[in-house]
Amino acid sequence: MDETQHDHLKSYGIAFWVLKNGEEVDWLLNYRGGSFMLKYDQKAEAECKIRGVSYEVLADAKVTSILNEITDPSVNMDLVKLEKAPKMAVYSPKSKLPWDDAVTLVLTYAEIPYTVLYDEEIIKGELPKYDWLHLHHEDFTGQYSKFYAAFHTASWYIEDQQQQEALAHKLGFKKVSQMKLAVAKNIRDFCSGGGFLFAMCSGTDTFDIALAADGTDICERMFDGDPADPNAQAKLDFNKTFAFQNFKLDENPYSHQFSNIDVTTSRTVDRSQDFFTLFDFSAKWDVVPSMLTQNHDKVVKGFMGLTTAFRKDLLKPGVLILGELKSAGEARYIHGDYGKGQWTFYGGHDPEDYQHAIGDPPTDLKLHPNSPGYRLILNNVLFPAARKKKQKT
Repeated sequence: MDETQHDHLKSYGIAFWVLKNGEEVDWLLNYRGGSFMLKYDQKAEAECKIRGVSYEVLADAKVTSILNEITDPSVNMDLVKLEKAPKMAVYSPKSKLPWDDAVTLVLTYAEIPYTVLYDEEIIKGELPKYDWLHLHHEDFTGQYSKFYAAFHTASWYIEDQQQQEALAHKLGFKKVSQMKLAVAKNIRDFCSGGGFLFAMCSGTDTFDIALAADGTDICERMFDGDPADPNAQAKLDFNKTFAFQNFKLDENPYSHQFSNIDVTTSRTVDRSQDFFTLFDFSAKWDVVPSMLTQNHDKVVKGFMGLTTAFRKDLLKPGVLILGELKSAGEARYIHGDYGKGQWTFYGGHDPEDYQHAIGDPPTDLKLHPNSPGYRLILNNVLFPAARKKKQKT
């Protein structure tokens, strides 16, 4: 999985395919970019050839040499057993909206199967059937991504609002914001019970904002038919959030921002300087963050989104920063525990489309098979398959 790999992204699909077929995969942390090792099988070799994935067939003596190198206490490497393919769910509307989801793009490209769930399925209690859930360009506050100013006359915006309102009423809610809060609380409980949550773009901060605003109306009239609570800011409860605290709502309904968690409108980073750095964790001591940061490139080019990156000074004390743009005070990739489960938030919309706009065509991943930014997504996909090891730190 170093620079010699022809297609890093499809390599994860091979690992998932092996797991689906009942075999284990050894993930060699920090060995040649975080390589995968599996028992030789002609079918697996044929699958690598079909998918265009680079591989090496190793003699037993070479395998022993690699394992000895990895287990050497003086080197920053480790071996993690991947045992069972996790059941994947993606939170996404059934209707087509004018933007794409980087995670569904890369899951499809890597040939990793997933199931699409939305509000109705989650409210009806289907989420515990899965091990992993992804949120992307979502708005759990019920403000329709705060696109009102720019797009409230667009047919897709009108149709989406009508469909959301109809679904909320069908499920017994008076407002879309109440339905979205119920969904967020179901996702919270899923994570608390041991589920893995991965979120990108506005699926990150709006999730926490909705939880903090539980019981408080933060939506203006154009979103839910009545004015927001003028004391909403003072009523936020940061004890209910996963990642963020002490943030301030953006109460202007004509603004694209939800709060000051996101840095999209305040950052002064030139595109030519927009890169973030992955932290180098101890593979033998900090296994989880080491898995989540496996890559062939530790400096990743930045990319924007409705939520681009997070202000570091608004992170809760227990939040682990996996990747940051230190000079700008931005955290791009963060991780934490919640109950028995774990979550990862990744800022930005599409790792290979710097400023994805409404209506832009989807990224063709055939042009980016070695994308370091997309690899981070796939690290999270395999993460739930790992044999659980007790954290040493």
